[in-house]
Parts: sequence; C-alpha cells; structure tokens
Amino acid sequence: MNFSIADIEKEILLNSLGTANRKFQQIYPGDKPDRQPVHTVYGGANLFKSDTCVKIGNIALKSLQTYAPNFGVLADVLELPGFIELPSSEKKVDKLTKELDKMSEKKRREHPAWLSYTVYKKIIKKLKTEAVEDFRIDFEDGFGNRPDKEEDETAVNAANELAKGMKDKTISPFIGIRIKPFTEDLKSRGVRTLDIFLSTLLKKTKGRLPDNFVVMLPKVTIPEQVTTLVRLFEIIEKKHALIPGTLKMETMVEATQIIMDDEGRNPLMKIIRAGEGRLIAAHFGTYDYTASCGITAKYQTMAHPVCDFAHHMTKVALGGTGIFLSDGATNVMPVAPNRGEKLSKEQLKENLQSVHNAWRIGYSHTMHSLINGFYQGWDLNPAQLPMRYAATYTFFLSSIEDATHRLKTFVERAAISTLTGDIFDDAATGQGLLNFFLKAMNCGAITEKEATATGLTVEEIRSRSFYKILQGRRKKLNNKK
Repeated sequence: MNFSIADIEKEILLNSLGTANRKFQQIYPGDKPDRQPVHTVYGGANLFKSDTCVKIGNIALKSLQTYAPNFGVLADVLELPGFIELPSSEKKVDKLTKELDKMSEKKRREHPAWLSYTVYKKIIKKLKTEAVEDFRIDFEDGFGNRPDKEEDETAVNAANELAKGMKDKTISPFIGIRIKPFTEDLKSRGVRTLDIFLSTLLKKTKGRLPDNFVVMLPKVTIPEQVTTLVRLFEIIEKKHALIPGTLKMETMVEATQIIMDDEGRNPLMKIIRAGEGRLIAAHFGTYDYTASCGITAKYQTMAHPVCDFAHHMTKVALGGTGIFLSDGATNVMPVAPNRGEKLSKEQLKENLQSVHNAWRIGYSHTMHSLINGFYQGWDLNPAQLPMRYAATYTFFLSSIEDATHRLKTFVERAAISTLTGDIFDDAATGQGLLNFFLKAMNCGAITEKEATATGLTVEEIRSRSFYKILQGRRKKLNNKK
C-alpha cells in the first residue's frame, strides 16, 4: 500500500495527539466507580471502643423513634414531598402504614405517601444494619492537645479496640484515623501517634489492616506535608512487611491557602500529586475554613457563602480526577436540652422543638451538599444520622424515576450507535448516571432489583463501568450479526 507524505505527516500528528490525550486521561480518568461512604463520623480517640459503631446505631435509632415515631411526623418536620396530604393524627398514620405495607410496590408508588413512607422505612433498616458507613478515630480536634503520655496510651488503647472490632465484626465498612497536622508545632506528635497506633494494631492483627483503612491528614497547606506522610507510609510498610502502596490517605480542605496560594493559584492538584496515588479523598472543614476567612463563630455554618466558594473551587480543581470529595459537618446537634425521667409537658415540648429544629438544619445542609455534587459529609453525633439518611434517601428516590428513564435511553442509544457505526462520545454522561445508581444502591436507597429497571443487568451495574457495559453490548450485537 502506498502512502503519500501527507498521510505520513498526518499519522505522526495523530500519534503525537494520542500521547497528549492519554496523558490527559491519566490525570483526569473520570469519576471513580468505587463505593463512596455517604458520611464520616468523627469521634474522639479516647472514647473509641470496639463496638462504638454499633452503639451509635442504637442511639440514632432511639432518637428517630422518640422524636419521629412514624413517617408522618418525619415528613411533617422536614416537609417532604406530599407531606401536606398526609393525615395528622398518629392513629391515622398507623392505619395508613398498615395499608401501605400490604400494597404492591407499583401501587404504593402511586400513593402520595410513597416517598416519606419509603424513606422512613429505609432509615430504620439502615440504622439497624449499617448505621455508620465510615468512622474516623480522631486524635485532632475531637481529642485535643493532651500530655504526650496520655496520647501515647490512647493510641495503644484505640488500636487494641480496633483490632477487637475487626475480630468481632463490629466496625464500620470504612474506617481510619485522623492524626494531628504536620505543622511545625504538631508534626512530631502526629508522626508519633501514627507510628504507635499502626505498630500496635498490626502486631495485634498479625499484619492485617481493616478494609478501606485511611489516614486523615488535617490542615494541609503545602504539598510537602503530604509528601512527608507518603515517605512515612513507605517506612511503615517496609517495617511491617506491608505491600507497598497499602496505606492510603485523605487531606482536609480547611484553610484559604489550600484554595488559593501565594501566587494566586489553586494548589489542590499539586497536593493531590504529592500523594503519589495514595491520596484518595479531600474533606472540607467547615469551621476551620470559615474561621480562616475571618467569619465569627455565630456565622460559621455550612450555609455561609464562603463555603460554597470553597466547594466550587475544589470541584473545579479536582473534577474528573476520581478523588472523593466530602462536605463538612453541621454543628447544631439534635440533642434534647432537658434530661431526666420526670419531665414536665413544657420540657418535653421544648425537647421536641429543639430536636426537630436541629433535624431541619441538618437535613437542609445535607440536601444542599447533595444538590451541589458532594455525596459525603461529616456527622459528629449519633442523633445526626437519621437526617443524614433522610436527606440522602429523599435525594435519590425523588430523582430515581427520571434517572431510570435517562439511563435506559442512554444504553439504548449507545446500542443504536454501535449498530449504525456512529461514534458514541457521550459515555461520561452515561457513567455519571450509572454512578448515581451505584451510590443509591450502596447507601440502601434502592435495591439491585429496582436498579434493573434501567434495562441493565445486576452484573452490568456491578461492573461499575459504563464503558465496559457498552463493550459487552457491542460484543453481543456483533455475535448476532
């Protein structure tokens, strides 16, 4: 076959472009299809026990059943879609619940109470089975600055409790430790705690880490802090005969300098690169960040505009990298102000109003995060968990019908493109829709069976790759020709 000089020159140009394209794809591989927890619960290391996550679930469930004994109350407090049409009395709600229990899922979906009824049922189930998805044993803000001897002892005790939890299967599916920041004042303490904790844990477990274990490095401002932790990981892995690359880390976005550096640039990508593939997530620190912006304590909330600015800057900097992003925490706790067995009607009413007010705030904050593409956030108190799941389930279930139609249409259009030879170049949107269903399944919003309404099989959905789904469909179509 004869080639003209022009053809050769074109081939060289395309090869050069291919190299550049592949380099870009390595930096921006797209959303990671791995499971991302919907929250991280932070708890002081001195309070951590092997069954802490189980106890948190029990407290969360009791809180929900005390202050929202049925789905009607929850719907009314949060003003869930269709709440106006629900009966107000407890007896009527109980009667409606029994009626809905007996209905087929198809008929139930047509009822105005379907969403609030379903959300409530799913929250109950979640709190009974997997209340805590992710937990951080906290040696930073949740622990404070204590004498070295006390922190050393706490590191040993926490590691032993984690080992026991691993054995008893009472820990969350994702778990980790937050050490002190690598600032000049605290870097040595952070390293010492990490070393004591991991050495104790690995000795107790004979070299085994919990699944999805991660180390949180807070108050990161420069890439060198991350690089230092990577080098320490290498030393620890070698010391304990761990496979290189085993230890993973997260960073915190909680200072203005991590949003814009001294040259007026966003340094987040530099910080991610400094992790050398070990840095898998970035968590927003609402209160440190707002404080660094000069916001007074009264106005340091997730709803402050400076937080949205930081969120958008983080999304723009890390979009398409596969780094998991997490929003911060609500600092209004749904805890009753009056305690004791013999409370007056006024005190009981005050408790109810206080908890419900905190629920509304937490629900609003979580929903705001989800709408803005942050599918994870912090929880600081067990009583916050019901609203975490209320918002998460409402978010997914209220959009599921539209998303099902869109994904089904997308898959069909992709198949048509394959048949006609057209180039289907919008797979990123398909992957985004697939990720929506994966997130919904992982948190318990929908079942695998419900997800198959998209026209995909469970195996295809669990492949976690829209590209692989298209390849499989293409192969089937070619075999039929």
